[in-house]
Amino acid sequence: MDRPPDPPQSLPVVEAERLAVSRRIARVVLAIALVGFGVWILHRFLAALAWAGVLAIALWPLYRRIARAFPGDRARILAPLLVTLSIGLIFTVPFIYVAVEGARELRIVVDFISEAQRNGIPTPGWVAHLPVIGGTVEEWWRTNLSDPNAAQELLGKLKPGSVAASARLYGAEIVHRLVIFGFTLLTLFFLFRDGALFSRQLLRVSDRLLGPDGERVGRHMVQAVLATVNGLVLVGLGEGALIGIAYVIAGLPHPVSVAALTGVLAVIPFGAPVAFGAAALYLAAIGNTIAGAAVFCFGLVVVFVADHVVRPVIIGGAARLPFLWVLLGILGGLETFGIVGLFLGPAIMAALISLWRDWTESPDAGIALKEP
Repeated sequence: MDRPPDPPQSLPVVEAERLAVSRRIARVVLAIALVGFGVWILHRFLAALAWAGVLAIALWPLYRRIARAFPGDRARILAPLLVTLSIGLIFTVPFIYVAVEGARELRIVVDFISEAQRNGIPTPGWVAHLPVIGGTVEEWWRTNLSDPNAAQELLGKLKPGSVAASARLYGAEIVHRLVIFGFTLLTLFFLFRDGALFSRQLLRVSDRLLGPDGERVGRHMVQAVLATVNGLVLVGLGEGALIGIAYVIAGLPHPVSVAALTGVLAVIPFGAPVAFGAAALYLAAIGNTIAGAAVFCFGLVVVFVADHVVRPVIIGGAARLPFLWVLLGILGGLETFGIVGLFLGPAIMAALISLWRDWTESPDAGIALKEP
Protein backbone atom coordinates (compact mmCIF):
# COMPACT_ATOMS: atom_id res chain seq x y z
CA MET A 1 0.00 0.00 0.00
CA ASP A 2 1.11 3.52 -0.71
CA ARG A 3 2.16 5.54 2.34
CA PRO A 4 -0.23 8.44 2.91
CA PRO A 5 1.34 11.87 2.46
CA ASP A 6 2.54 13.66 5.55
CA PRO A 7 0.22 16.30 6.85
CA PRO A 8 1.35 19.84 5.99
CA GLN A 9 3.30 21.65 8.67
CA SER A 10 1.42 24.16 10.63
CA LEU A 11 2.01 27.82 9.80
CA PRO A 12 3.59 28.68 13.19
CA VAL A 13 6.26 25.97 12.72
CA VAL A 14 7.18 27.24 9.23
CA GLU A 15 7.36 30.81 10.48
CA ALA A 16 9.57 29.73 13.40
CA GLU A 17 12.00 28.01 11.01
CA ARG A 18 12.13 31.08 8.78
CA LEU A 19 12.74 33.28 11.81
CA ALA A 20 15.58 31.00 12.97
CA VAL A 21 17.21 31.11 9.52
CA SER A 22 16.87 34.89 9.41
CA ARG A 23 18.50 35.20 12.82
CA ARG A 24 21.41 32.97 11.77
CA ILE A 25 21.94 35.05 8.64
CA ALA A 26 21.77 38.24 10.69
CA ARG A 27 24.38 36.90 13.14
CA VAL A 28 26.70 35.95 10.28
CA VAL A 29 26.30 39.35 8.61
CA LEU A 30 26.86 41.13 11.93
CA ALA A 31 29.95 39.02 12.67
CA ILE A 32 31.42 39.74 9.21
CA ALA A 33 30.70 43.45 9.61
CA LEU A 34 32.31 43.58 13.06
CA VAL A 35 35.39 41.70 11.83
CA GLY A 36 35.63 44.06 8.86
CA PHE A 37 35.41 47.13 11.10
CA GLY A 38 37.97 45.63 13.46
CA VAL A 39 40.43 44.99 10.62
CA TRP A 40 39.83 48.52 9.31
CA ILE A 41 40.51 50.06 12.72
CA LEU A 42 43.64 47.98 13.28
CA HIS A 43 44.95 47.94 9.70
CA ARG A 44 47.97 50.09 10.58
CA PHE A 45 48.88 47.66 13.37
CA LEU A 46 48.25 44.38 11.54
CA ALA A 47 51.94 43.96 10.75
CA ALA A 48 52.79 44.48 14.43
CA LEU A 49 50.17 41.91 15.45
CA ALA A 50 51.52 39.45 12.89
CA TRP A 51 55.10 39.94 14.10
CA ALA A 52 53.98 39.42 17.69
CA GLY A 53 52.24 36.20 16.70
CA VAL A 54 55.28 34.89 14.83
CA LEU A 55 57.62 35.73 17.72
CA ALA A 56 55.25 34.17 20.26
CA ILE A 57 55.04 30.92 18.29
CA ALA A 58 58.79 30.78 17.66
CA LEU A 59 59.75 31.55 21.26
CA TRP A 60 56.97 29.65 23.04
CA PRO A 61 59.10 26.57 23.94
CA LEU A 62 61.82 28.85 25.35
CA TYR A 63 59.22 30.89 27.23
CA ARG A 64 57.74 27.77 28.84
CA ARG A 65 61.17 26.70 30.12
CA ILE A 66 61.80 30.17 31.55
CA ALA A 67 58.33 30.29 33.13
CA ARG A 68 58.98 27.04 35.01
CA ALA A 69 61.98 28.70 36.69
CA PHE A 70 59.72 31.20 38.50
CA PRO A 71 57.79 30.02 41.56
CA GLY A 72 54.04 30.32 41.96
CA ASP A 73 52.02 33.08 40.36
CA ARG A 74 55.09 35.21 39.70
CA ALA A 75 55.70 33.30 36.48
CA ARG A 76 52.57 34.79 34.92
CA ILE A 77 54.06 38.31 35.03
CA LEU A 78 57.82 37.97 35.44
CA ALA A 79 58.40 35.33 32.75
CA PRO A 80 56.63 37.17 29.89
CA LEU A 81 58.14 40.46 31.07
CA LEU A 82 61.66 39.02 31.06
CA VAL A 83 61.34 37.41 27.62
CA THR A 84 59.68 40.48 26.10
CA LEU A 85 62.32 42.87 27.47
CA SER A 86 65.07 40.56 26.22
CA ILE A 87 63.59 40.57 22.73
CA GLY A 88 63.31 44.35 22.85
CA LEU A 89 66.96 44.72 23.83
CA ILE A 90 68.14 42.26 21.17
CA PHE A 91 66.49 44.35 18.47
CA THR A 92 66.91 47.89 19.79
CA VAL A 93 70.54 47.90 20.99
CA PRO A 94 72.04 47.23 17.52
CA PHE A 95 69.52 49.64 16.00
CA ILE A 96 70.45 52.44 18.42
CA TYR A 97 74.15 51.81 17.78
CA VAL A 98 73.64 52.10 14.01
CA ALA A 99 71.52 55.24 14.44
CA VAL A 100 74.14 56.95 16.62
CA GLU A 101 76.94 56.07 14.22
CA GLY A 102 74.82 57.25 11.30
CA ALA A 103 74.20 60.60 12.98
CA ARG A 104 77.94 61.01 13.50
CA GLU A 105 78.67 60.22 9.87
CA LEU A 106 75.98 62.59 8.57
CA ARG A 107 78.13 65.65 9.23
CA ILE A 108 81.01 64.04 7.34
CA VAL A 109 78.72 63.29 4.39
CA VAL A 110 77.45 66.89 4.28
CA ASP A 111 81.02 68.27 4.35
CA PHE A 112 82.09 65.79 1.67
CA ILE A 113 79.28 66.87 -0.67
CA SER A 114 80.14 70.55 -0.20
CA GLU A 115 83.83 69.89 -0.87
CA ALA A 116 83.02 67.75 -3.92
CA GLN A 117 80.87 70.49 -5.44
CA ARG A 118 83.68 73.05 -4.97
CA ASN A 119 86.77 71.07 -5.99
CA GLY A 120 85.56 67.80 -7.51
CA ILE A 121 86.40 64.28 -6.35
CA PRO A 122 89.82 62.89 -7.29
CA THR A 123 89.79 59.46 -8.89
CA PRO A 124 90.65 56.81 -6.26
CA GLY A 125 93.53 54.53 -7.06
CA TRP A 126 91.46 51.36 -6.66
CA VAL A 127 89.17 52.27 -9.56
CA ALA A 128 91.85 51.40 -12.13
CA HIS A 129 92.23 47.95 -10.53
CA LEU A 130 88.60 46.96 -11.07
CA PRO A 131 88.52 43.85 -13.26
CA VAL A 132 87.18 44.28 -16.80
CA ILE A 133 85.43 47.62 -16.17
CA GLY A 134 88.30 49.48 -14.48
CA GLY A 135 89.24 51.64 -17.47
CA THR A 136 85.64 52.55 -18.27
CA VAL A 137 84.85 53.49 -14.68
CA GLU A 138 88.05 55.55 -14.40
CA GLU A 139 87.18 57.51 -17.55
CA TRP A 140 83.62 58.14 -16.34
CA TRP A 141 84.93 59.26 -12.93
CA ARG A 142 87.32 61.79 -14.50
CA THR A 143 84.60 63.16 -16.75
CA ASN A 144 81.76 63.41 -14.21
CA LEU A 145 83.33 63.68 -10.74
CA SER A 146 86.93 64.90 -10.97
CA ASP A 147 85.91 68.06 -12.83
CA PRO A 148 84.35 70.54 -10.32
CA ASN A 149 81.77 71.85 -12.81
CA ALA A 150 80.63 68.36 -13.78
CA ALA A 151 80.61 67.25 -10.14
CA GLN A 152 78.53 70.27 -9.14
CA GLU A 153 76.01 69.47 -11.87
CA LEU A 154 75.90 65.78 -10.99
CA LEU A 155 75.68 66.35 -7.24
CA GLY A 156 73.47 69.41 -7.50
CA LYS A 157 70.49 67.61 -6.02
CA LEU A 158 72.55 66.51 -3.02
CA LYS A 159 72.69 69.88 -1.34
CA PRO A 160 73.53 69.93 2.36
CA GLY A 161 70.08 71.29 3.13
CA SER A 162 68.35 68.53 1.20
CA VAL A 163 70.51 65.90 2.91
CA ALA A 164 69.56 67.27 6.32
CA ALA A 165 65.88 67.40 5.32
CA SER A 166 66.05 63.79 4.14
CA ALA A 167 67.69 62.84 7.42
CA ARG A 168 64.84 64.46 9.35
CA LEU A 169 62.30 62.67 7.17
CA TYR A 170 63.96 59.32 7.76
CA GLY A 171 64.22 60.15 11.45
CA ALA A 172 60.45 60.65 11.64
CA GLU A 173 59.93 57.34 9.86
CA ILE A 174 62.28 55.63 12.31
CA VAL A 175 60.31 57.06 15.24
CA HIS A 176 57.11 55.71 13.69
CA ARG A 177 58.71 52.28 13.29
CA LEU A 178 59.83 52.35 16.91
CA VAL A 179 56.25 53.07 18.01
CA ILE A 180 55.04 50.09 15.97
CA PHE A 181 57.81 47.97 17.47
CA GLY A 182 56.73 49.03 20.96
CA PHE A 183 53.18 47.94 20.13
CA THR A 184 54.59 44.62 18.92
CA LEU A 185 56.38 44.10 22.23
CA LEU A 186 53.24 45.01 24.19
CA THR A 187 51.21 42.50 22.18
CA LEU A 188 53.95 39.90 22.61
CA PHE A 189 53.82 40.32 26.39
CA PHE A 190 50.09 39.57 26.51
CA LEU A 191 50.46 36.67 24.08
CA PHE A 192 53.03 35.12 26.40
CA ARG A 193 50.97 35.82 29.51
CA ASP A 194 47.66 34.54 28.13
CA GLY A 195 49.00 32.25 25.42
CA ALA A 196 47.53 29.04 26.82
CA LEU A 197 44.03 30.53 27.07
CA PHE A 198 44.33 32.15 23.65
CA SER A 199 45.43 28.89 22.01
CA ARG A 200 42.45 27.03 23.53
CA GLN A 201 40.10 29.68 22.18
CA LEU A 202 41.66 29.44 18.72
CA LEU A 203 41.32 25.66 18.76
CA ARG A 204 37.65 26.00 19.75
CA VAL A 205 37.02 28.47 16.93
CA SER A 206 38.83 26.27 14.38
CA ASP A 207 36.78 23.28 15.55
CA ARG A 208 33.55 25.21 14.98
CA LEU A 209 34.65 26.44 11.56
CA LEU A 210 36.38 23.34 10.19
CA GLY A 211 35.07 20.54 12.38
CA PRO A 212 37.34 17.81 13.79
CA ASP A 213 40.10 18.69 11.29
CA GLY A 214 40.39 22.26 12.57
CA GLU A 215 42.87 21.43 15.32
CA ARG A 216 45.13 19.56 12.91
CA VAL A 217 45.12 22.48 10.46
CA GLY A 218 46.02 24.87 13.26
CA ARG A 219 48.88 22.65 14.41
CA HIS A 220 50.20 22.42 10.85
CA MET A 221 50.26 26.22 10.65
CA VAL A 222 52.17 26.46 13.93
CA GLN A 223 54.64 23.81 12.77
CA ALA A 224 55.10 25.72 9.51
CA VAL A 225 55.95 28.93 11.38
CA LEU A 226 58.44 27.11 13.64
CA ALA A 227 60.02 25.32 10.69
CA THR A 228 60.30 28.56 8.72
CA VAL A 229 61.93 30.36 11.64
CA ASN A 230 64.46 27.54 11.99
CA GLY A 231 65.00 27.24 8.25
CA LEU A 232 65.33 30.95 7.51
CA VAL A 233 66.73 32.57 10.64
CA LEU A 234 68.98 29.85 12.04
CA VAL A 235 70.23 28.68 8.65
CA GLY A 236 70.75 32.31 7.61
CA LEU A 237 72.84 32.99 10.69
CA GLY A 238 74.80 29.83 9.95
CA GLU A 239 75.46 31.09 6.43
CA GLY A 240 76.71 34.37 7.84
CA ALA A 241 79.05 32.57 10.24
CA LEU A 242 80.54 30.32 7.55
CA ILE A 243 80.99 33.11 5.03
CA GLY A 244 82.39 35.27 7.84
CA ILE A 245 85.25 32.79 8.18
CA ALA A 246 86.03 33.43 4.51
CA TYR A 247 85.96 37.18 5.21
CA VAL A 248 88.54 36.76 7.96
CA ILE A 249 90.83 34.60 5.82
CA ALA A 250 90.54 37.01 2.88
CA GLY A 251 91.48 39.99 5.07
CA LEU A 252 88.23 41.92 4.61
CA PRO A 253 87.98 44.95 6.95
CA HIS A 254 85.43 44.59 9.79
CA PRO A 255 84.72 40.91 9.01
CA VAL A 256 82.46 40.37 12.03
CA SER A 257 80.16 43.26 11.12
CA VAL A 258 80.01 42.22 7.46
CA ALA A 259 79.35 38.60 8.50
CA ALA A 260 76.49 39.75 10.74
CA LEU A 261 75.04 41.75 7.83
CA THR A 262 75.41 38.70 5.59
CA GLY A 263 73.55 36.55 8.12
CA VAL A 264 70.69 39.05 8.34
CA LEU A 265 70.41 39.34 4.55
CA ALA A 266 70.58 35.54 4.23
CA VAL A 267 67.18 35.35 5.94
CA ILE A 268 65.72 37.02 2.84
CA PRO A 269 65.74 34.89 -0.33
CA PHE A 270 68.66 35.86 -2.58
CA GLY A 271 69.90 38.33 0.04
CA ALA A 272 73.20 36.68 0.97
CA PRO A 273 74.72 36.96 -2.55
CA VAL A 274 74.26 40.71 -2.36
CA ALA A 275 76.41 40.85 0.78
CA PHE A 276 79.25 38.53 -0.17
CA GLY A 277 79.14 39.78 -3.77
CA ALA A 278 79.76 43.34 -2.55
CA ALA A 279 82.54 42.08 -0.28
CA ALA A 280 84.16 40.21 -3.18
CA LEU A 281 83.92 43.30 -5.38
CA TYR A 282 85.57 45.40 -2.68
CA LEU A 283 88.43 42.92 -2.33
CA ALA A 284 88.93 42.93 -6.09
CA ALA A 285 88.86 46.73 -6.14
CA ILE A 286 91.70 47.02 -3.63
CA GLY A 287 93.82 44.57 -5.60
CA ASN A 288 92.98 41.25 -3.88
CA THR A 289 91.33 39.75 -6.95
CA ILE A 290 92.06 36.14 -6.02
CA ALA A 291 90.70 36.64 -2.49
CA GLY A 292 87.58 38.30 -3.89
CA ALA A 293 86.98 35.45 -6.32
CA ALA A 294 87.52 32.90 -3.53
CA VAL A 295 85.03 34.67 -1.24
CA PHE A 296 82.45 34.83 -4.02
CA CYS A 297 82.83 31.16 -4.99
CA PHE A 298 82.77 29.99 -1.37
CA GLY A 299 79.66 32.09 -0.73
CA LEU A 300 77.92 30.53 -3.73
CA VAL A 301 78.71 27.04 -2.43
CA VAL A 302 77.40 27.85 1.06
CA VAL A 303 74.20 29.41 -0.28
CA PHE A 304 73.64 26.52 -2.71
CA VAL A 305 73.96 23.91 0.03
CA ALA A 306 71.79 25.93 2.43
CA ASP A 307 69.02 26.62 -0.10
CA HIS A 308 68.93 23.23 -1.83
CA VAL A 309 69.82 20.80 0.96
CA VAL A 310 69.46 22.20 4.48
CA ARG A 311 66.39 24.44 4.16
CA PRO A 312 64.23 21.93 2.23
CA VAL A 313 64.90 19.32 4.92
CA ILE A 314 64.21 21.66 7.85
CA ILE A 315 61.21 23.56 6.47
CA GLY A 316 59.63 20.97 4.19
CA GLY A 317 60.15 18.09 6.60
CA ALA A 318 58.84 19.77 9.75
CA ALA A 319 55.97 21.54 8.00
CA ARG A 320 55.19 18.46 5.85
CA LEU A 321 55.18 20.60 2.73
CA PRO A 322 56.82 20.05 -0.65
CA PHE A 323 59.68 22.53 -0.91
CA LEU A 324 58.12 24.10 -4.01
CA TRP A 325 55.13 25.20 -1.94
CA VAL A 326 57.44 26.36 0.83
CA LEU A 327 59.39 28.51 -1.65
CA LEU A 328 56.21 29.89 -3.20
CA GLY A 329 54.84 30.66 0.25
CA ILE A 330 58.05 32.46 1.26
CA LEU A 331 58.33 34.52 -1.93
CA GLY A 332 54.60 35.23 -2.15
CA GLY A 333 54.41 36.15 1.52
CA LEU A 334 57.40 38.47 1.15
CA GLU A 335 55.81 40.17 -1.85
CA THR A 336 52.38 40.51 -0.20
CA PHE A 337 53.09 41.16 3.49
CA GLY A 338 56.72 42.31 3.55
CA ILE A 339 59.31 40.71 5.82
CA VAL A 340 56.70 39.17 8.11
CA GLY A 341 55.35 37.36 5.05
CA LEU A 342 58.45 35.16 5.12
CA PHE A 343 56.78 33.36 8.04
CA LEU A 344 53.08 33.90 7.27
CA GLY A 345 53.36 32.60 3.70
CA PRO A 346 54.45 29.04 4.59
CA ALA A 347 51.88 28.93 7.42
CA ILE A 348 49.08 29.77 4.98
CA MET A 349 50.44 27.25 2.48
CA ALA A 350 50.48 24.60 5.23
CA ALA A 351 46.82 25.28 6.01
CA LEU A 352 45.85 25.09 2.33
CA ILE A 353 47.77 21.85 1.74
CA SER A 354 46.30 20.34 4.92
CA LEU A 355 42.75 21.17 3.82
CA TRP A 356 43.47 19.91 0.32
CA ARG A 357 44.69 16.57 1.68
CA ASP A 358 41.65 16.28 3.94
CA TRP A 359 39.27 16.93 1.06
CA THR A 360 41.01 14.69 -1.47
CA GLU A 361 41.86 11.78 0.86
CA SER A 362 38.59 11.55 2.80
CA PRO A 363 36.16 8.70 1.95
CA ASP A 364 33.49 11.14 0.78
CA ALA A 365 35.94 12.77 -1.61
CA GLY A 366 36.88 9.38 -3.02
CA ILE A 367 33.22 8.53 -3.67
CA ALA A 368 32.63 11.92 -5.28
CA LEU A 369 35.60 11.47 -7.63
CA LYS A 370 34.48 8.08 -8.95
CA GLU A 371 33.22 7.90 -12.48
CA PRO A 372 29.43 7.73 -12.75
